[in-house]
Amino acid sequence: MEKLRLLVVDDEPGIRMGVCRILENYVVSYPFMDEDIGFDVKAAETGEEALDILKSNSLDIVLLDNKLPGIQGIDVLEYINKQNLDVVVVMITSYASLELAVKATRQGAYDFVPKPFTPKELRASIETITKQLFLRRMTQKLNVEGRQVRFQFLSVLSHELKSPINAVEGYLQLMQDRALGDSLHEYGDMIDRSLHRLQGMRNLIMDMLDITRIESGKKKRKLEKVLVCEIAQQCIDAFQPLSIQKDVDVYLNCSDKIFMEADRQEIEIILNNLISNSIKYNKHGGRVDVNIKRTENSLTIDVLDTGIGMTEEDTKTLFEDFVRIKSEQTKHITGSGLGLSIVKKLLDMYGGSIKVDSKHGEGSSFSVQIPIDE
Repeated sequence: MEKLRLLVVDDEPGIRMGVCRILENYVVSYPFMDEDIGFDVKAAETGEEALDILKSNSLDIVLLDNKLPGIQGIDVLEYINKQNLDVVVVMITSYASLELAVKATRQGAYDFVPKPFTPKELRASIETITKQLFLRRMTQKLNVEGRQVRFQFLSVLSHELKSPINAVEGYLQLMQDRALGDSLHEYGDMIDRSLHRLQGMRNLIMDMLDITRIESGKKKRKLEKVLVCEIAQQCIDAFQPLSIQKDVDVYLNCSDKIFMEADRQEIEIILNNLISNSIKYNKHGGRVDVNIKRTENSLTIDVLDTGIGMTEEDTKTLFEDFVRIKSEQTKHITGSGLGLSIVKKLLDMYGGSIKVDSKHGEGSSFSVQIPIDE
């Protein structure tokens, strides 16, 4: 049985002994795991002792009290963050405050559990963390063990992301209902960020379900004659609220009635991803042109924008799974990093191709070619 290495840091002997006792025989089982996972628990009563253990041991989970003799728990968390240690940290304290929760979260804490907590609550938190660690390890094996591991990982991740959404929404609703007080000044930013992340999680779920169905070969396809220009206009209309918010004008150039034999949903996914990206990564007051034309034996879709653009180095990995261009301009833009990967996989099913031409600071153009039989 595999064991995760866990450190509990608390100056109260009862807490340290209690955690050890609760977890010493606790085992996490998961349908997709090859074996159960147990825990090897260490304990520290001061921040200094915790730092010594962190420096000389490889750990998976740290249960960290904030109020400690000497350096505080938040300082230990800061050290973990600065050293970029691959450790999941859960803050545990009886001195819970919104300010501390926000600070701990910004420093990289995974969760925040106020004392006193019951054995059931602790086990539930540890079970969730264990599953997340399992998923993280799966990602590290993706390039080694091939498609089956990828399918397994995406199935597990998409399944696990659904549950937190309802829980977080319930918590946010309590905040909106002023459950902790009438001063919304303390809550506003947290509510906005949480709801924003929830939308990102939903988008991620949909992307992962798409890519899982594609790669597993289990996606049901309905091939029929579809009008490409009509689908493109519907996609543009769907993103009108986003284009208005970004003050981006979107133009469709598709005068001919272009038909092709295809799965309508697949064409929608291709166009949705290209159009949404061209709006999201555009400049305020920018422009997007969607040009669709048909030659004798192929369909061409060009999506051009006046956005922030990319470097040549960025474009080399753009169509790989979970790739996002990270910069000061993109850090507040949500995305799964799967959209263009999905587009590429769908185009492969049609024998099509996609190319990108981009210049940093000036914009990008994506060109799709799909063979069409007469």
